[in-house]
Amino acid sequence: MTDEIKHGDGASHGDYERRDIGVAGIVYFIVGLAVATFIVHLVLAGLYDYLDKRARTLQPPVNALVENAPTDTRNVAPHYPERAFPNPRLETDERDQLNGIRLDEERTLNSYGWVDEKAGTVRIPIERAMELEAQRLPVRSASSNDQSPAATEANAADANAKAVKTKTKKGTGQ
Repeated sequence: MTDEIKHGDGASHGDYERRDIGVAGIVYFIVGLAVATFIVHLVLAGLYDYLDKRARTLQPPVNALVENAPTDTRNVAPHYPERAFPNPRLETDERDQLNGIRLDEERTLNSYGWVDEKAGTVRIPIERAMELEAQRLPVRSASSNDQSPAATEANAADANAKAVKTKTKKGTGQ
């Protein structure tokens, strides 16, 4: 006979652990994690400070001909290029600049305005200009639409021949 006490059925796997985890273990883990995080933070801050000082000493001096240059070229002040460099400047934001140009062109095409006020030249919207040009174009009669292209070409050739004969008759005095 054995002195071992068995809890539950040994053949099944439905048993559970009888001992609970202590609260002190959880508290020690969280405190240790916080201390380790603080130590890593201090080590990294010191490393970055060392690397920053090293980079400043190895940075080449700014050219003496450059005016209004920042002392630390790694950190550029906001709107530095706009204030420091004269026009014309390189494009800094091509997409926005191109969109601005296109919007200005659209406003010009779709609005009224003066081109030259002294000369009396005005600008009208493109749609209105196309309507005015369409009104000026000659309109074909219904009978000319019924003819075939070959007949139209023959009529045009006859009209040209008559015009040439008329000019020659006037030139010869007949």
